[in-house]
Amino acid sequence: MRREGGRQGTVVQISVSRGGVPKLPVPQARLSSDGVEGDRQSDRRHHGGPDRAVCIYSLELIEALRCEGHPIAPGSAGENLTVSGLDWDSIAPGVRLTVGDALLEIVSFTVPCKTIRASFADGRFERISQKTNPGWSRVYARVLSAGEARMGDAVEITEG
Repeated sequence: MRREGGRQGTVVQISVSRGGVPKLPVPQARLSSDGVEGDRQSDRRHHGGPDRAVCIYSLELIEALRCEGHPIAPGSAGENLTVSGLDWDSIAPGVRLTVGDALLEIVSFTVPCKTIRASFADGRFERISQKTNPGWSRVYARVLSAGEARMGDAVEITEG
């Protein structure tokens, strides 16, 4: 699937929770190697940690999934940053992004789990599995340089 986008986009939503989903919007948060300020994970074995400090997803993909009939919304699939305007096909491990004052590096594609099933018609959360549907996955990033991120901030591909 060809998607429009470029090397620069926008932070549409920053989302956090005390554990689990959905993650709810906050106007700003500090991004650090410890994760997103105010965000907690119920399952630290599979979520969080320095290489999974920030989960990022594309608003354009969320909108496309909604057109397929899935009740997904920003934050409901567990992402911390919902971004718009990036060429999502170029977002892969090794790519670096500036987000507000922070510098992030994409480390991996996320593996969807049953905790996000309410965001998908008939609970089919595998719809965003990189393994079965390449290009539809969320991504995990590590924070190389901590900083503040705000809704409306620019997101820019700096390397990759």
